[in-house]
Amino acid sequence: MERVPILKLGDILIVSIQIDLDDQSVLTLQEDLAETVVSRGARGVIIDITAVEIVDSFIGRMLSTIAAMTRMLDAETVVVGMRPAVAITLVELGLSLGGVRTALNLEKGVVMLEHARSAEG
Repeated sequence: MERVPILKLGDILIVSIQIDLDDQSVLTLQEDLAETVVSRGARGVIIDITAVEIVDSFIGRMLSTIAAMTRMLDAETVVVGMRPAVAITLVELGLSLGGVRTALNLEKGVVMLEHARSAEG
């Protein structure tokens, strides 16, 4: 089974989804990400879905679950690289992704996390 790589940039983790996710790979990603947030003391997580062309309610729930999980571990999550068709599909499925922040690209996602952190303290 392919694992989704988790990269570290300072205290931000970057997850770039380049594979089709099935139930098992999502569960593995959630476990890997939770462990990495804690072990690295990450304050932010960026999920890059630029390569994701098709979404369903499963992917939408996965993004919401990851955001809720990382919040409990004291890290913010930003989803970046969402294609217009993906956004339209999520809305049509009734998935507003409550609690999930979005940015157009990786650079804007990093700025968003840094701004949120500077506003805290």
